[in-house]
Amino acid sequence: MKNKNLFLIVISILLLVLVACGGGEEPAAPEAPAVEEPAVEEPAVEEPAVEEPAVEEPVVELFGDPLRGGLLYDKWWKVTGADQPEEDHPLWATQDSNTRGPKDNWRCKECHGWDYLGVDGAYGDSSHTTGFTGVFHLAGTDANEILAMLMGSTNDDHDFSTVMDEQALTDLALFINEEMTDMSQFTSADKVPTSSDLALGEELFLDCADCHGPEGLAINFKTTVNGAEYPSGMAAGNPWEFMHKVRYGHPNTDMPSAVDVGWSIEEQAAVLAYAQTLPAIPIVASGGLLYDKWWVALGLDEPTEDMPLWATQDTNERSGKDTWRCKECHGWDYAGVDGAYSGGSHMTGFAGIQAATGMTADELIGWLNGTANADHDYSPYLDEAAMDMMVAFMQEGVFDMSSYINEDKTVNGDAAAGESLYTQGCTRCHGDDGKEIIFGDESEPEYVGTLANGNPWEILHKIANGQPGSHMTQGYEMGWSMEDLVNLLSYAQTLPAE
Repeated sequence: MKNKNLFLIVISILLLVLVACGGGEEPAAPEAPAVEEPAVEEPAVEEPAVEEPAVEEPVVELFGDPLRGGLLYDKWWKVTGADQPEEDHPLWATQDSNTRGPKDNWRCKECHGWDYLGVDGAYGDSSHTTGFTGVFHLAGTDANEILAMLMGSTNDDHDFSTVMDEQALTDLALFINEEMTDMSQFTSADKVPTSSDLALGEELFLDCADCHGPEGLAINFKTTVNGAEYPSGMAAGNPWEFMHKVRYGHPNTDMPSAVDVGWSIEEQAAVLAYAQTLPAIPIVASGGLLYDKWWVALGLDEPTEDMPLWATQDTNERSGKDTWRCKECHGWDYAGVDGAYSGGSHMTGFAGIQAATGMTADELIGWLNGTANADHDYSPYLDEAAMDMMVAFMQEGVFDMSSYINEDKTVNGDAAAGESLYTQGCTRCHGDDGKEIIFGDESEPEYVGTLANGNPWEILHKIANGQPGSHMTQGYEMGWSMEDLVNLLSYAQTLPAE
């Protein structure tokens, strides 16, 4: 019994060991059938739209001449060689304060001003007022955008592509974009220059004197004596225009650009200040223009009736306006019947005026206003200022031409020395050969050489005083001596006559 119990105990221990060691495996339970889960559709998730990056159009760089654009801003047709407009600019009808015609209202400056400020600047309250805005705010704007504006992008009536080619418009756009300057650097709103450096201005003005003369009186910007304008008058009356022209030049001339030659803002301002100190008008040479054709020089209607004294002679058969010309009685040589007009169809028998150089101003005025002779009364036509010009001319501008011009019309001058003077003062209008301007008519053309050889007295008078109704250089105001004038005449005689 005791052994039996021990046996049972050993068996129990062995079973416990087997269980602990996994020696007995339970039968596998049958697998449950696979249950398919119904497919659950995930809600469609929209992918966010991916914006393609905007493709920027490449900026087209414009190439041109912004300084030429400054000239186009003034009078574009003078620069491009186009015909002057004959109809008003389309936008002109939208304003009624400025009454100027086509030759003015197509100019950029007429709407936007010489100061580029339009109604907000010098043209804000004057006869030039239009109410149009300026263009200064466009400085620095993309030139392509400005070019588009000039071609009507913002207003169909502002399309200049009908009158200017794309290069001209590009030059103008570049001028507005990069070349305009703040005019307050040069002058205040009340026309007082910002510079006081007159010495610097005088030094720089010497470069201008080659054309304008040492006192700026050689070229009249206008075509009449009354209302004449020289650098002094423009600098004082319209300093913005003066500075625009100093910076960019004058259309269709050889006037250089101060920007191009490298003048600084300070130097440009000094020239304006100095120009305001120059004399306003050349008294002697203006009288010389009146001696030629006073009605043209003064912008008056030409006389139609004979001059009262004309009836006292019967050798010169001309009539009307010719009888009122001082030169017709007293000659281009101022010697009257004792000079070149002593014979021929121009002879009148009247005396010359060389003796006038020794007469007083009152005596000469007496001859001009009819006091000395009632039939020699010019007072209905010549005002006090014009008479003063005539007096100055007779006292200071009259000389004995017989010392310089021989009876056979040859000239006692140095043609070689005269050539440089001709180049300096005459070629810009008359051309190198003197044939750029035709005198007379197409059927019988006359040129500088024709007149210099045919009537040297007339040419010498015009070299000294200019031509009425024109911008001809006035030799007296170029600082030319009498020797210079005669040398120039001598060279003119070498130019082709036909």
